[in-house]
Amino acid sequence: MQIKLEPFTVHKKVALTISRGTRANSTNLWVKLQADGFEGWGEASPFSIGSQTQTTEQIEQDLSVLAQSLASYHPLQRQEIEEVLSQSNVCSAARAAIDVALYDWLGKHTNLPIWKLWGLDLARIGPTAVTIGISSSEDAATRLHQWCNQQQVASIKIKLGSPQGIEADQTMFDAVLHEASKFAQGAKVSIDANGGWSLQDSVTMAHWLAERGVAYLEQPLAVSDDHLLPELYAASPLPIFIDESCFTGVDIPRLSHCIHGINIKLMKSGGLTEAMRMIHTARACGLQVMFGCYSDSVISNTALAHLSPLADHLDLDSHFNLKDDPFIGAQLSNGALIPNNRPGLGLSRHAEAG
Repeated sequence: MQIKLEPFTVHKKVALTISRGTRANSTNLWVKLQADGFEGWGEASPFSIGSQTQTTEQIEQDLSVLAQSLASYHPLQRQEIEEVLSQSNVCSAARAAIDVALYDWLGKHTNLPIWKLWGLDLARIGPTAVTIGISSSEDAATRLHQWCNQQQVASIKIKLGSPQGIEADQTMFDAVLHEASKFAQGAKVSIDANGGWSLQDSVTMAHWLAERGVAYLEQPLAVSDDHLLPELYAASPLPIFIDESCFTGVDIPRLSHCIHGINIKLMKSGGLTEAMRMIHTARACGLQVMFGCYSDSVISNTALAHLSPLADHLDLDSHFNLKDDPFIGAQLSNGALIPNNRPGLGLSRHAEAG
């Protein structure tokens, strides 16, 4: 098989601020895998969790190495290809791009959408959240209003962990909730602190947020504070989900006793194959599952949309905040991101993208 790479830069309509900083654009890599007259598409996007960063340059270098290592293989040699990927010591985003492209290729080869190959039920896909970044109360309320004008909003994720402290978080949260009461009544509300709180602040905020109907709390503590999760688990009235603390299925059993769920992202997990393993591992540990994203385009969010009937919570909104996403894929229906019935991932390019 032949693997080609094409960088593309996407720009956010509204820059997203989390506890670790602000991002306004991203240069991602479009992977095209060709064999037997079919072409599978995948994507790699850079990301950072603070303690670990995968840059565009590193990902491109790793993908170039994989393109050579996999050239002699056929896309149906999945077990052998996976062994090469696991032993190659390349970053997870590069593995994700190859893995997704292999699934897209397989769907086109069999003339079936991926969700049908897996035998999944699209009616089980819940609403995807829209994300409100850290900002002033006025800007946060305005951002939710913008989302509501753009699409149906049935789920809202609010980023907290402000450097100004939990008082600023509370003020911003109240402003968003007030706006939601007018324009997104009944929407599920969740919180993601991106590791921005101490244990004491996490406990305080968990109780404060529970009184205001929040569904769950994601990554309140930094990865370096994983050892404090049992204490938070015992004290929190809200379910605790982890994101940065969980890359692959290996991370689940060691923390399963002190969390309620995990956030799976393609760039962390290394692709749909590992995402499926993580789902089964989480379920075996009695945990819930959510899907998330970084600065991903339609390619990656559509890929996870195919797997979404197996998730409890969804946060696949990154491409809705892009000015210039070149791709078309899964579409919104009643707030849910639903893949189409075309073969593979069902992707295409905007005409103006060439």
